[in-house]
Amino acid sequence: MERKIRVLVAKPGLDGHDRGAKVVARALRDSGMEVIYTGLHQTAEMIVNSALQEDVDVVGLSLLSGAHMTLFRDVTDLLKEKGMDDVLVVGGGIIPEEDVTPLKEAGIRGVFGPGTPLEDIIEFIKGNVKG
Repeated sequence: MERKIRVLVAKPGLDGHDRGAKVVARALRDSGMEVIYTGLHQTAEMIVNSALQEDVDVVGLSLLSGAHMTLFRDVTDLLKEKGMDDVLVVGGGIIPEEDVTPLKEAGIRGVFGPGTPLEDIIEFIKGNVKG
């Protein structure tokens, strides 16, 4: 029996809009992944601690407030500090095109904006989770 991919879906910062995160979380679950949703208003520390406790393969961050350059980096930095470099980190939300490259350089492996087909996110995760 193949082990299920474990995904933590998190909403960092003060962004109170979680409809998209819930839609993605449901699609990941329906595709056979185990999904943990942290809820709103999470700090980077809370997200990384949950990822560590839940032994996840993927951290999915969703942010619409515009603070992605700071908050997403805070999460990747803390994951590195905790020795969790093998965790795949993806992000979604309202992210300007000019921010995608710096985010990828900071460790966000996949960046998905509004309208991204759910199947694209699922396939990206399945194709990039380390073994």
